[in-house]
Amino acid sequence: MAAEKPDRSALRRQAVRVAEAIWEIPPSAKPGMRVPARVYATPELFTQMDDGVFDQVTNVAMLPGIVNYAVCMPDGHWGYGFPIGGLAAMDPERGVISPGGIGFDINCGMRLVRTNLTYEEIRDRVPALVDALYKRVPAGVGARGLLKLSDDQFRVVSLQGARWCVEHGYGWPEDLERTEEYGAMAGADPDHVSPRALERGRQQVGTLGSGNHYLEIQVVKPEYVFDRDAAETMGLNLPNQVVIMFHCGSRGFGHQIASDYIQSFLPLMEKKFGITLPDRDLACAPFASREGQAYFAAMTCAINMSFANRQVILHRIREVFAEVLQRDAHDLGLQMIYDVCHNTAKLEEHEVHGRRRRLLVHRKGATRAFAPGMPDIPASFRDIGQPVIIGGSMETGSYLLRGVATGYHSFFTTAHGSGRTMSRHQAKKLFQGKQLARDLAHRGIYVRSVSYAGLAEEAGAAYKNIDAVVAATAAAGLSQPVVRLTPVGNVKG
Repeated sequence: MAAEKPDRSALRRQAVRVAEAIWEIPPSAKPGMRVPARVYATPELFTQMDDGVFDQVTNVAMLPGIVNYAVCMPDGHWGYGFPIGGLAAMDPERGVISPGGIGFDINCGMRLVRTNLTYEEIRDRVPALVDALYKRVPAGVGARGLLKLSDDQFRVVSLQGARWCVEHGYGWPEDLERTEEYGAMAGADPDHVSPRALERGRQQVGTLGSGNHYLEIQVVKPEYVFDRDAAETMGLNLPNQVVIMFHCGSRGFGHQIASDYIQSFLPLMEKKFGITLPDRDLACAPFASREGQAYFAAMTCAINMSFANRQVILHRIREVFAEVLQRDAHDLGLQMIYDVCHNTAKLEEHEVHGRRRRLLVHRKGATRAFAPGMPDIPASFRDIGQPVIIGGSMETGSYLLRGVATGYHSFFTTAHGSGRTMSRHQAKKLFQGKQLARDLAHRGIYVRSVSYAGLAEEAGAAYKNIDAVVAATAAAGLSQPVVRLTPVGNVKG
């Protein structure tokens, strides 16, 4: 007999508001929950979340070894297994690792770069810059990078990440300090990656990808500076200062690794590990098992490839700005502010009920937001907290924030973006890409896209209000806004 489908609306109704922007669903809400489920949201965002979010976050609460809570961030929406915006910390000895809690685009992340330029200096050159970036940074489904790597070279990249790029002239040494994990996470082993995944990844270093991946020229308007001291520390000290933000991940490499291991875990879950869950998309294996360790090693390869991918793209950005503006990249001040991940599982130490514990923290569509004074923050930011980048839509803008001490209850994790409110299919039915490009140009945002259909999928109205999402992260004590970033030019995959 088929299992009875859960009443998703009932799960929402059982949520209790326990703080200004924190809602909690008790374990009694669904059989099998080991811990409560928490949703971080203002009442407005809570009401807007789809019912699938509540079903998924309560399913996550059933995973073996989960600690404290299963969590959904303010930008949360329905995903594969975990909601996008999902967080779960596992006991590494008793708990599991789940590809659905990491995502297919492993180490999808954001990188933000400052300049010494003001918008007034480049206003007339924005189209030329965007056109050149569009040519120099391959975008779209199946795009291949301009960097040609041998099989052996790519295996080294999967071990060394951004460090390999810097050592081969694709970056500056100081870039590594401004990258989460210093551009390479320990534990990678390409022997646990399939030949198909290695072949896909080898051709995609230095590519933007498709969907919600983008490369954007932005402006820091004076009225949108909320924390002047933190902004100054991050190098944002000019009126209408120009910055560049981009969003991409491990491309087909990470997707293939996730697909390979999900398929290998599915037949083993119940038969070998005795794990029964209501959703096969939560396919998992004990982290301490041979299979769990193999996936962790392969996933880490994808994390490192993604760091390398973003590092090569940064190198191309510096080349383009130097060529178009006829000035040296150092003279233009093209320095990284930070690079953050939002699709990973990492071993970290956190305090749980007054005791320091080593945990495996899954963040899917969620961003690490370490507080002031915590280790692994660059020395230059240790007094203010880790920079956090939350991307919005190409129409509305994005945010730079910082981690805060009150983030301990979310294992120092915050939102990663604005979060979709409608499917890509629905967006394409409602919006016309060509008209959208004209409307954006009229508003002073010059866009180049691989396709108009892809542009329509990313219309601003397909996403939550980025200001509301950031306000919710602040109200919940997850992170604090530093500046809001206004788009003026965009390359879409």
